[in-house]
Amino acid sequence: MGNQVSAELSERLLAWGEGGQWMSWRGRKLFYKKAGQGPVLLLIHGYPAGSYDWHAIYKSLGRYFTVIAPDMLGHGFSDKPLDGDYSLNAHAQMHDVLLQYLGITQCQVMASDLGVSVAQEMLALRQANPSLPRMDSLILLNGGVCPDAYQPRMIQRLMLTQLGPWLGPRVTQSMFANTISSIYRGDADAPPASLLEDFWALFCYGQGQAVAHRVGAFWHERKALSERLLGALLNSQIRLCLINGSADPNSGEHMVKAFLRYMPSTDVKRLAGVGHWPQIQASEHVLLKSLQFLQAR
Repeated sequence: MGNQVSAELSERLLAWGEGGQWMSWRGRKLFYKKAGQGPVLLLIHGYPAGSYDWHAIYKSLGRYFTVIAPDMLGHGFSDKPLDGDYSLNAHAQMHDVLLQYLGITQCQVMASDLGVSVAQEMLALRQANPSLPRMDSLILLNGGVCPDAYQPRMIQRLMLTQLGPWLGPRVTQSMFANTISSIYRGDADAPPASLLEDFWALFCYGQGQAVAHRVGAFWHERKALSERLLGALLNSQIRLCLINGSADPNSGEHMVKAFLRYMPSTDVKRLAGVGHWPQIQASEHVLLKSLQFLQAR
């Protein structure tokens, strides 16, 4: 990535960035990674770290799939403009533009956190426009699949108040780490210091704190769009699997139970004692369960 990546980033993040490419979209620069071979698997990340959410399983997935992992606008190494469009619809459109840019006509999708809502919006767009790249299978990790059941942290709520523009640039590393730890650990140990440092660096990269109140507002938008997003899944014929860290206070077991009221026959893989980032906390289990589902065609 040359001078696109600050020397303040860890060697881990520098290595992640150096393996990436760039696409221009609506006048903004978007970062993405593409590797592997075989059927296409699109990885849609969560907030606040970006595509680095997938670092623990990315290479392994690349042995079986052509893996594509972009940073959405406002996340990771992508641009973070003050006047950016951070709506779920814009995020969904960005992924479709990337797929079309790469000449991809069909793919499987794996999504986490914010990415769950983005994937749901992508399904809604396809119900209106079937000519978009086909989504064949969908794995949803911890996220607001049923928006009304999501339980945001206090800092997320404060970011939506009039304090948001003031608070974002004043979030300290300690405040950030405490919030991440509260949803990471579940019944397990606290997150490694190295992971907290990397998440913090990506949150701050490119003046990300200045737009945190806008980028992180997705959970409130998806609540307003609950009927559309949930309906997109209920009305879709897509192969669906939930892999869920049950101990996540934001979107753990309570989220699974809420969704199963609508689709009781859904394939669910529960990970007891695991929190909000199962693809990091229980990477080997997530990899195995993902491959079992994606390859069972």
